[in-house]
Amino acid sequence: MTTEAHDRPPAAAAVEDVPRRLYADPGLPDRVFRGVARGGGGFVLAVMLLVGGFLLYRAWQALSRAGFSFLTTQAWEPDAGNFGIAAVLTGTVLIALVAICFAVPLAIGTALYICEYSPPRLRQTLISLVDLMAAVPSVVYGLWGLFFLQGHVLGTARWIARYFGWFPLFKVDGADPSDPLATATVYTSSTFVAGIVVALMVAPIACSVMREVFSQAPVGEREGAYALGATRWGMIRSVVLPFGKGGMIGGTMLGLGRALGETIGVYLIISPVFAVQPHILQNGSSSVSSLIALRYGEASEFGMSALMAAGLALFLMTLVVNFAASSIVARSRSGAASDS
Repeated sequence: MTTEAHDRPPAAAAVEDVPRRLYADPGLPDRVFRGVARGGGGFVLAVMLLVGGFLLYRAWQALSRAGFSFLTTQAWEPDAGNFGIAAVLTGTVLIALVAICFAVPLAIGTALYICEYSPPRLRQTLISLVDLMAAVPSVVYGLWGLFFLQGHVLGTARWIARYFGWFPLFKVDGADPSDPLATATVYTSSTFVAGIVVALMVAPIACSVMREVFSQAPVGEREGAYALGATRWGMIRSVVLPFGKGGMIGGTMLGLGRALGETIGVYLIISPVFAVQPHILQNGSSSVSSLIALRYGEASEFGMSALMAAGLALFLMTLVVNFAASSIVARSRSGAASDS
């Protein structure tokens, strides 16, 4: 201890040891921005609660009569008291899974090409094109799938059924894939065709999220990988993909949320059946959103309550998927980097 410390009065030493409290006035613009941001977030939350409350209020009549059987019944005859979403919920999930299987590889490849391989002069054009794909109305995708895509994928569906029909998902009842003269209508209006169409709507959303995440990969780690002799693909595999893992999962789940709620594109393609249809290549499928679009105009008062109950189930399922996606992105390295 120095002589100055001995000579200093105890009271003065105690005062000097207390850290000075810092205060920064954010100013009026920052306070206004903070208030607007909080107000916007609160407004979105309030709208979600109002939508959920409205659906629950309108669906309560049907839910109180059906009870738990609403989730297990396959038929849809609300006026006869025999209705449930087991079939349409299964079809919704299968269409969404088929869409994700096609959309995720396409989105990852497109995002990697834009971020890592495309020339700088072409990059902004490609970004604009991908963003424009998300702006195309779903009815346009549905018409394209109905009149163009369906006729061109029948051969692929027949080939899959012929060589992989031993797997239950790819089995087609009442058809012989090895018979070239067999009718091809059994492969039309299927979950497979609808899933491909939905995949094209999902891919731009997933690609945008993944592209943002890949572009935030640390430059130092990129250069370090090159300095150690890595090729471009080696750098992508060891730096970009591990860094963007959370964003890839989050983008996939956000796309899944879009696929679960797709309506018109699916409605134009599928042939509705109100039975659990696990064979994705076979004619006939259904989804919650297409059920609502199909039965809305002719529904009675009680039938409308049943449709609202189906909409409530879809709303909750989509909400869970989107919240899970946001949580995964926030916990990843890329999410932490963007927050900072």
